[in-house]
Amino acid sequence: MTPPPPRPGDQASPPRRRPLIAGAWLWVGAPLAYGLYELVHKAKQLFTG
Repeated sequence: MTPPPPRPGDQASPPRRRPLIAGAWLWVGAPLAYGLYELVHKAKQLFTG
């Protein structure tokens, strides 16, 4: 008995979309990381003087 063929939504993203997904994560993640860094830096200044 053979397993059923995979459905289109069952597999991970196709290889041609991986650079697009990585770019989207960087597009959002880089400013988010910078914002969190600034938040921690300014909170430290606020509470330590």
